[in-house]
Amino acid sequence: MDSLNVPRKLWELPNPKSTEMYQLMQEINQKHNLQLKTFWDLYQYSINNRAQFWDQAFQFLSFIHSGTYTTVVDESARIDAVPRWFDGVHLNFAENMLYSRVPGASTSTRGKAGKEDNKIALTEIREGNTEVRDVSWGQLRKEVEVLASAMKEHGVKKGDRVVVVASNSVDTLKVWLAVTTLGGLFSSSSTDMGVQGVLQRALQVTPKYIFMDDFAIYNGKKVDLRQKMTSISNGMKDAPEFEGMISMPRFPTPVDVSSVPRTQTLATFLSKASSTIPEFESCAFHDPFFIAYSSGTTGTPKCIVHSIGGALISSAKEARLHGGMNSQSVALQYTTTGWIMYYASVANLLAGSRVVLYDGSPFQPDLKTFVRIIGEQKVTMLGTSPRWMQELAKNGICPKDVTDLSSLKTVTSTGMVLSDQLFEWFYDHGFPKHVHLANISGGTDLAGCFGQGNLLTPVYVGGTQGPSLGTPVSVYDSLIEGGKGVSGAVVDHGTPGELVAPAAFPNMPVYFWNDSDGSRYFSAYFEKYDNVWTHGDFVMIHPVTKSLVFLGRADGVLNPSGVRFGSAEIYSVIEDKFRMVQDSICVGQRRPQDNDESVMLFLLMKPGEKFTKRLVEEVKGAIRKELSARHVPKHVFETPDIPTTVNLKKVELPVKQIVSGKIVKPSGTLLNPKSLDYYYQFAKVEELVEPKSRL
Repeated sequence: MDSLNVPRKLWELPNPKSTEMYQLMQEINQKHNLQLKTFWDLYQYSINNRAQFWDQAFQFLSFIHSGTYTTVVDESARIDAVPRWFDGVHLNFAENMLYSRVPGASTSTRGKAGKEDNKIALTEIREGNTEVRDVSWGQLRKEVEVLASAMKEHGVKKGDRVVVVASNSVDTLKVWLAVTTLGGLFSSSSTDMGVQGVLQRALQVTPKYIFMDDFAIYNGKKVDLRQKMTSISNGMKDAPEFEGMISMPRFPTPVDVSSVPRTQTLATFLSKASSTIPEFESCAFHDPFFIAYSSGTTGTPKCIVHSIGGALISSAKEARLHGGMNSQSVALQYTTTGWIMYYASVANLLAGSRVVLYDGSPFQPDLKTFVRIIGEQKVTMLGTSPRWMQELAKNGICPKDVTDLSSLKTVTSTGMVLSDQLFEWFYDHGFPKHVHLANISGGTDLAGCFGQGNLLTPVYVGGTQGPSLGTPVSVYDSLIEGGKGVSGAVVDHGTPGELVAPAAFPNMPVYFWNDSDGSRYFSAYFEKYDNVWTHGDFVMIHPVTKSLVFLGRADGVLNPSGVRFGSAEIYSVIEDKFRMVQDSICVGQRRPQDNDESVMLFLLMKPGEKFTKRLVEEVKGAIRKELSARHVPKHVFETPDIPTTVNLKKVELPVKQIVSGKIVKPSGTLLNPKSLDYYYQFAKVEELVEPKSRL
């Protein structure tokens, strides 16, 4: 996207004054005698008056809580001090998910406003649309009460951890709601994560119990998980607080787990439940409830602990104010349980929305089946990724021609940079023109977004519509190396740089697990520039539209001869011009002996397509024409596989380190760890290209 020109406008909401975001802006204007008119006005107010904004947002979003607060936050506190928010407020995560506050009530109450017992709360759909299960709010509440009672009888209490290794199912969500009913902490991994990946996480957080599916389904195959259960249980034998595993049946008939050590069936576990319904444990706003994990693609994953209040207020803000979600909405977010988007998916229950839980591959048995589900379920908010849209576009599939998408209002996209070509494909070919394409980016670290959509501004080609309300965002000069006490410098809009948050926001992690002195937390976010959160993304704010444009990961920024650019720019050209290429990965190589960085591009060809010298010349020529001569990779090679996480996110950093001469220990988050082996040969690239060209 050319930063000097206004890109093509693709969408605009016809009636922005009907939104809750506009309504809140009017309340702020009235209360403080202001004249806020645009989203950018509201955003500037929200970051320059953080305590005032979040106070009004807390009241507007109406949580079930008890207690009062005199101070929202100390606005003068350093961000690296991780200041507390809303001291004096107590609430419970599960209670706010399962119930809505009765209007006018100031203390905790089991009201049913917007969450009627007989209304559908959850719809669970298995891969290929082979099985559909609806669960009402009343049924969900009762089943969570029984599970919470059983957990309490088994000794689960406030502060205990419970881990789930399971699919995106109703049963998985019930475990989360039951443990947080009691004030415990929930953590999840997907069933396709390797044993070592699960243990890397579980051994750090030492759970009391691990709930695990007995079977999984993916790509049309049923997978027996009992061997994996045995390996995990054996791997936990020295964890002091671990009581055992609970096997959750993924199909109507539970499998025999008598040979799996320290494991009981869910039915056996539930048989201990008493008739007494547990009270919702009263928890402080800053108390922990959820442990997420960094990708750990190059080492042991960090255990990121999120607070109840911070996550609740941020999620409600994003769902209701930015996304327009309400009790009439239907949300379908494609995700595994090991990704932060799983939390984002189920958090839509806060708005009283129906949540569709999809388990399996969106490409099975064909590319159209998942698309039809969107129409059949009358989905209003679809959460997906550029990878899914890219597959549809490459195969000539237009969802609007496959199913009735008249109910669909919003499609969010995250996980990697959304190319300009896919923005245009979305509106020109793929989806109805009334649909709001909300490109979002943030992540695990904040259980929320830095950049996202909103209903008050247009959607233009490229980037996210703008920042998230109440979350301070700046772009710093990435050429400043940084270090202890080194201040960063803000760059002008239109100039790419490092994404930072210069002041605290409520959904910052409260701490990292097993980080008693806070050193890992500090080094993760605050080490580069003094007193700002450095997120690790290479971004730009468009000078006219104010779009927050993500150009790639800062640690994956390409820097040949001092020219800095993001890998997303290269991917955009490949996706647009070369249909015979299935995927690509672009990294910088700089070994100890190198004076400069060289750019390497690896192409994964579609089945039946040939990698040729002519293709290499055409790729280089297209990059030169579309970008510049300085963007042209020095080397272009074929690759048999591209490393991705289990959530299908392309992983650049290990490849960059490997071709730069380092030995990398594959993380348990990688779907295909052996794919890294291929790249070691390129650390000695001269031996591959100098004797005789392989191209």
